[in-house]
Amino acid sequence: MTEQHGPAAEYRIEELAHRSGTTVRTIRAYQDRGLLPKPERRGRANVYADAHLARLRQISDLLDRGYTLASIKDLLEAWDAGRGLSGVLGLVAELDGPWTDEEAGRISREELDAAFGGSPDEAAVADAVELGVLEPVPGSPEEFLVPSPQELAVAAELHSAGVPLPAISGHLRELRVQVEHIASRFLDFTTEHVFQQYFDHPPSDAEAEEAAGLVRRLRPLAQQTVDAELARAMRSLAGRYLRHQLHSETPERQAAAAEQVPLPAATVQSVRDLVGPAGVAAFIAAATDREVSARRMDSLVTHADRTHTDRPGSGGPGSGPDDNAPAKSG
Repeated sequence: MTEQHGPAAEYRIEELAHRSGTTVRTIRAYQDRGLLPKPERRGRANVYADAHLARLRQISDLLDRGYTLASIKDLLEAWDAGRGLSGVLGLVAELDGPWTDEEAGRISREELDAAFGGSPDEAAVADAVELGVLEPVPGSPEEFLVPSPQELAVAAELHSAGVPLPAISGHLRELRVQVEHIASRFLDFTTEHVFQQYFDHPPSDAEAEEAAGLVRRLRPLAQQTVDAELARAMRSLAGRYLRHQLHSETPERQAAAAEQVPLPAATVQSVRDLVGPAGVAAFIAAATDREVSARRMDSLVTHADRTHTDRPGSGGPGSGPDDNAPAKSG
């Protein structure tokens, strides 16, 4: 019901919701978040004015343009403070804009199943939806929105290489924790050294536009830094890791790892004094190999000697006259 008091219109909350195209519950939520001014109290009723209706339409318009409620609150506070919104809108647009050049795609359920081995896996799809790798398309149950086709392609490639889907999901969850930590540190770093000057006071339009330009310049730096450091780390660690895995699988390595032989402290100290701390392990290994080789050579020589002396006529055992043969008469 509309109550007219002169030229200004007044509304009860139900009519305000109807005129603004929202709900009573949403209006109350906006009030709780500070997005909508409190209504005037008239006895036991709350009365809203045209200003509330205009604010609700303003919020709806900003939501349609992709702004978050937190960003809208900042914008409206700037508006209420009497500042223009062009610079602030530009800054918020930069902050809320995409932080990657990758474009979202779509994939059908049939294409999805084919990319992951051809067999439907409802649990894996539900997991992907929970992680945001896939987003259901309203009204199209056999189609999904893919926010990052690259991320989905990586998962498909890992699966084709033999990695189980639950392991891929678990790895992604773990990776996100680490990446969010990196992102948080980058934001702390840039805020402290770059953006703090704009946050000490409500920025003017000119300052907001300047800050938006800095966001555009700095936006790619986080990803570029992570890409470079990941490449460096992989180059440094991958070869070493794989070599270790290959060597650790040999029977010799397994046997050595299975048997740990303690050495006398005095022996280790003598070797350390002789070759230095860095050469202790190599010296002991070389000395052991040398001793084993020497004993093997001794064993081969002894066996050869025995074989030689056992031959007839060699002067060794069995080479003399038969003790049981009858002696010749003179």
